[in-house]
Amino acid sequence: MTAVALTPSGPFSLAASVRFLEGFTPASYQGAADDVLRLAFPADDGHSTVAVAVRQEETAEGEAGRVRAEFTAYPDTSGGADGAVRAQLARVLSLDVDGSGFPGLAAADPVVAGLMADYPGLRPVCFHSPYEAAAWAIIGHRIRRTQAAAIKARLAERYGQRVRIEGRTRYAFPTPPALRAITRDPGLTEVKIERLHALAEAADAGELDAARLRSMPVDHALAALRDLPGIGPFSAELILIRGAGHPDVFPRHEPRVHAAMADAYGLDETASGDIRRLAGIADRWRPYRSWVAVLLRVRAAHIGGRTP
Repeated sequence: MTAVALTPSGPFSLAASVRFLEGFTPASYQGAADDVLRLAFPADDGHSTVAVAVRQEETAEGEAGRVRAEFTAYPDTSGGADGAVRAQLARVLSLDVDGSGFPGLAAADPVVAGLMADYPGLRPVCFHSPYEAAAWAIIGHRIRRTQAAAIKARLAERYGQRVRIEGRTRYAFPTPPALRAITRDPGLTEVKIERLHALAEAADAGELDAARLRSMPVDHALAALRDLPGIGPFSAELILIRGAGHPDVFPRHEPRVHAAMADAYGLDETASGDIRRLAGIADRWRPYRSWVAVLLRVRAAHIGGRTP
């Protein structure tokens, strides 16, 4: 087992991240009373699996404590992947972004100030990788989110790595080679299996590398993602924002965010369809447009009694 540490820059609450995951349907996450975040996921290298337990140190009120993680890689890399795992975990928790300027948005925007007050320290908790986010998009196409979550969990149990993390069992989503070997599964059509195979090949070819996607102009990255079979405009934004962890993208194809914005800013009913107007409002959130959009979705879900 290897230990790494992450020092948040700006507000961050691991407990808030855990609560978010408990209500995030694709994660199928069940937390524990100890507020330890236990995760199992395919590593960015495309072949190994990581099991990790994450804790946050207690500090004086108002300060973000350091985040400590202990992980094991399967197969054992003997410490050779420490830096890569640390970077991936930081991205999943949005700790790879300097959040010190985030509280400053509140001074200029009362809506953002209210979101920060309601969800202190909550940053986007991302999919473990663009690869896993894209797989979720393909699995969930034209079926209910709960159905998609059940299929995704079953794939993890049948074809992914089973690990024990501090007394709890977790199943990681299959690595690209394991996903490519699946030929049939209840709930997956032939078309979806073909698209998942194509996705696995794209991941092996480096086309879903998070750093690569984030380094590209946003429009170019979204266009590249839409070239993947089964990935449309909505899914491409999901992969870039919640898979690659891009902190500053306004989602133009997410109606729930648009409706939440119109409600939060007291706009008329037609405003949720005026993307140009909403994008202009979102410009106030730079360079954290993705973060504020996630908080709006969380707020809207809680108001509506749904999961985020």
